[in-house]
Amino acid sequence: MHGSRKSPTSSPRKSDSCPPSSDNVPDSKTLRYPNARHLHQLYGGSEANLTRAESALGVRLATRDDWLKLEGPAEAIARAEEFFTLLNAGKTQGLAVRTPDFIRLLELYVQDNGASLRTLVNEPVVIATQRKSIVPKTLGQKLYLQAIQKNPIVFGIGPAGTGKTYLAMAAAISALLKNQVQRIVLTRPAVEAGEALGFLPGDLREKILPYLRPLYDALHDMLDPQDVATLSEKGVIEIAPLAYMRGRTLANAYIILDEAQNTSHEQMMMFLTRLGDDSRMIVTGDITQIDLPRHKVSGLVQAPRILRNIPGIEFHHFTASDVVRHPLVQKIIDAYEQARSAEPIGPG
Repeated sequence: MHGSRKSPTSSPRKSDSCPPSSDNVPDSKTLRYPNARHLHQLYGGSEANLTRAESALGVRLATRDDWLKLEGPAEAIARAEEFFTLLNAGKTQGLAVRTPDFIRLLELYVQDNGASLRTLVNEPVVIATQRKSIVPKTLGQKLYLQAIQKNPIVFGIGPAGTGKTYLAMAAAISALLKNQVQRIVLTRPAVEAGEALGFLPGDLREKILPYLRPLYDALHDMLDPQDVATLSEKGVIEIAPLAYMRGRTLANAYIILDEAQNTSHEQMMMFLTRLGDDSRMIVTGDITQIDLPRHKVSGLVQAPRILRNIPGIEFHHFTASDVVRHPLVQKIIDAYEQARSAEPIGPG
């Protein structure tokens, strides 16, 4: 055995000796990286992840400083080398490999001997908008964008901070700039007003702006302010409450429904059936943040059960590991999920 395994409390595992030359040990190979931090980021800095990789790939792993040593049968070493090479390629594309990501990537590699993971890594996803190029920061985000590219209708379901709405907006703007669609339609249910916007003071823009502000913020992050104003005036970019979608057929458009957890069963069906020729739809929402009256069932909760077997519709579920806001956001989400699973949260 080359290298020693330290106690489970030490992280990462380390060999107490220098890595031997592969010439002297036929069934071993040493992979080197720019520095120790770079290597740690490939496996989330977790000893448990290396143990998972050992079990799944049939090798013994030892690491120290900037190198990772693989030991075992030649075929297993080749597989392990490819796996870590693919992880490294993903890292260079901007993917952050956290423990949940590492587990998903390892499972993905093992399930078809690397074919799916090779496709995932070797097909970089970069969304070009006017003001910036957007690269997914987590595996979940990349899978989401790939789903958007391949399916006419995609549901992005998950907690706040995972980028589900922002990435959907980026995909829509990129498609518009490439002349793949003629317009973008953005909508949210104005649940706080009961969709009864006619009773609110002001013109339509003044009425709906508070409900649609997050969509405007994303637009201004990706397009020049003057272009946002011009495209909105021309109707190329339309932002409207969900109630205004009824009775329309939206062709050659990119249509995004945000905050979809606050749609009813009937509203969800109404929205999805607005899809016209050469159009695409993205539906985003967080099923833990439903503001509907208790007697109403969320259309977003029902949709996966009703639509999951229809080709061309894909459901992508984000997890807390996809949160890219302040690190505390992920911890807050985890804490509330644990509390929710333990007992119902009600008025104190």
